[in-house]
Amino acid sequence: MSASMVEQIRERLQQALDPSTLEVLDEGYKHAGHANEGKGHFHVRIVSAAFAGQLSIKRHRLVYAALQGLMDNGIHALSIDAKAPGE
Repeated sequence: MSASMVEQIRERLQQALDPSTLEVLDEGYKHAGHANEGKGHFHVRIVSAAFAGQLSIKRHRLVYAALQGLMDNGIHALSIDAKAPGE
């Protein structure tokens, strides 16, 4: 399930934000012993022109909007590193 979820996240972010850099990492292994152990924990590193001039909260909202539907169905926790080109 994790590999397909990584691909779903990647595809949605690619379509919505046309990033120049996009990394999606499954970090479930870091959460042994926590709720939903080993499942649904992801880290996204994304660089997109869509983030230029945007505050961090707005950048995160753009990422969450692109992942609508997955946040309640497969993603338990998401850490985001969102930057504009040149940052």
